[in-house]
Amino acid sequence: MPSAPTVPTDDLYARLEVDADCSFETIEIAWRALLKRHHPDIAGADGLELAKRINVAHDWLADRDLRARYDRERGIRSGRPPRWGRRPVDGSPVEQARPAPRRSVSRDPADELRRFLDRVGRLSRDELDRLSMADTSSIAFVASIRRFLAPEPLAAVESVESQVRTRLRPADWANGPLRDAVLAAAHELALGAFLDEHLAEPFRGRARDRLVRAWEAAIDQPRYGPNTQAVERFLARAAALTPDEARRLARAAGRGRIPDDPWPRGLGPDEDEGLRVSSALAGRDASARAAPALAGLQRNVAARAERLLARTAHALVLRHGFRADEFAALVAPWRAATGDPGTGRRDDRAEGPTVRRR
Repeated sequence: MPSAPTVPTDDLYARLEVDADCSFETIEIAWRALLKRHHPDIAGADGLELAKRINVAHDWLADRDLRARYDRERGIRSGRPPRWGRRPVDGSPVEQARPAPRRSVSRDPADELRRFLDRVGRLSRDELDRLSMADTSSIAFVASIRRFLAPEPLAAVESVESQVRTRLRPADWANGPLRDAVLAAAHELALGAFLDEHLAEPFRGRARDRLVRAWEAAIDQPRYGPNTQAVERFLARAAALTPDEARRLARAAGRGRIPDDPWPRGLGPDEDEGLRVSSALAGRDASARAAPALAGLQRNVAARAERLLARTAHALVLRHGFRADEFAALVAPWRAATGDPGTGRRDDRAEGPTVRRR
């Protein structure tokens, strides 16, 4: 049985000019870009040894198990890895992604970019609010590969960033999550050819999915997802909440810690970004609507009531996925405090499952 390879003693991340918590997509791009830069045909004979060292760094850091071993034996604690693109080091399955769409030869990239920028200028308030709640971790990916961009793609990135800024109101541009969500989608358009060249599957598909994830979760979507009408009814009732009802709400779930909001079987925040955004936005709006009733309460009571308002909003956003008993348990504190059924329906007597389970 062959012996395990000896762990390199130097800094492999420094060899590739990347951070220790970078994504696997960043490693692939760094490797290909540095090989081009230091190839012996370009850099001369001195580039041969450096190219070999770059290849060794890639061999270790592009393999899940070797990277985990290298990090462990070198005592590298890279912090929390990005939510996307990095193969887990705990043996869990690698994130799956749809393959990157093939680019049609009849589709003009410049026309696609013009259409996108025009859409940015026509964003509705609901779309802007959804973008402000979206996952924007993909913006770090573009920052991590910026140093590897040739002058032409770098100029394309800087140009599209400037054009996006002119199409957003100053207040919206100053909203970091909103700005980053729009820029991530713009980067996919500006860097499409570069990423096609430097990333093979499944890396390319994952990069595309994550760059446009926030944009697709916000554009042409109802403010609170498929159950917007029910959520709006709840928010109207939350706006009429009295301080006494808010106190009863805070007591209704007992004194223990309120658990994290559950997701129905088959749905999840990592896979269903649109629903996660709907839930987060509904929770935020519920707190804002109920602010007058919460203002005069003790801080811990107000915080507990606010948490239960968000939990009720979450249940309503995902009403179509929960079984009747699951949903009833989630809205029970709200019902107990207000007498409101919490379903968004006029008649709550015929409550039953809304999704068939196999």
